[in-house]
Amino acid sequence: MSSVTISSLSLTYPDGTVGLEGIDLAIANGEFIALVGPSGSGKTTLLRSIAGFLAPTSGSITIGDTVVADAKTLVAPEKRGLGMVFQQHAIWPHWDVARNVGYPLKLAGVSRTDRAKRVAEVLETVGLAGYEKRNPSTLSGGQRQRVALARAIVGRPSVLLLDEALSALDEPLRDALRLELQTLTRSIGLTVVHVTHDRDEALALADRVVVLDAGRILQIGAPPELVTRPASAAVARFLSDATLFPGELSTAGFTATDHPCSVDAAAIETSTGPAVSAGTLAVLPEDVQLRPAQESAGSAVVTSSLFGRSGNDVVVDWRGVAVRCRVASYRPLVGENVAISIGRALFFADESELGDVGAPHGSSTTRVF
Repeated sequence: MSSVTISSLSLTYPDGTVGLEGIDLAIANGEFIALVGPSGSGKTTLLRSIAGFLAPTSGSITIGDTVVADAKTLVAPEKRGLGMVFQQHAIWPHWDVARNVGYPLKLAGVSRTDRAKRVAEVLETVGLAGYEKRNPSTLSGGQRQRVALARAIVGRPSVLLLDEALSALDEPLRDALRLELQTLTRSIGLTVVHVTHDRDEALALADRVVVLDAGRILQIGAPPELVTRPASAAVARFLSDATLFPGELSTAGFTATDHPCSVDAAAIETSTGPAVSAGTLAVLPEDVQLRPAQESAGSAVVTSSLFGRSGNDVVVDWRGVAVRCRVASYRPLVGENVAISIGRALFFADESELGDVGAPHGSSTTRVF
């Protein structure tokens, strides 16, 4: 396994589209990193740059002690010592499992005897001992994905790259393979970079999560930090489905612009201090409390109410704003009038007002009034 260091990495496509802009990221030996972000955020572009499929416009990528990409160097993908698993496992149907898994070793010139030994070892590692002669058509989707994983790690890569590797699987199987993947990568000390559109998967698997948007890093942090202390309103909305309200913060609290939302200062966490400032209030679903209200008194109407294992996922229309809530005490009915109270909220000042007091990217510095 190896560390990965990315410095000031930028990539602009020939048509002028910016894929990455000023990416700085240090991945430690044996660390599991997840890259997340909305469509077009740059997560796949970053992974493909590490893999060597894309050449950066500027900046550098170092794997271990070797610079694999900079202004003067571009090491070919096959010479970077990486393993990679894609969403579509790409198992050759006319080869048995052993031949599929052993193919990278054959390309590397490993003898047939040593190939057989290492294939057997890696199949045991991924839970497929004795499957060497099986035809891929006789395997389940999860087993085929394990074969793809075995093929990726049989060459003892310095870094394992996963590109939506579990997204094509059904939910129960995907959940089981998440656990197996975490156990496997930690047991053999692999450095992993995992691109996924599944936020829960990223938070469950990764030591740190990198949130990207428009080719830039919004925040890097451990999962609990990102969920409870997002560095910006955009991170809060993407990772935690926060509802955002523009408005103004004062010593008394927050007042929304053109909306009845107001929150007392005691319930607000911010990094701006008590001075009056314009910005955005982010309210996480679990920090919204609902209670039944009479029609004349109801300030919001339930538009969606879904049962969930950790609480009912509810959406209410609050004077034209869709507010996500997580309600454990009861399950409101669609069309029901409810009253809303906010137990906790995060305030982010507009960038023009931050000066030196705003939390930098990757930080979770807060102050509670």
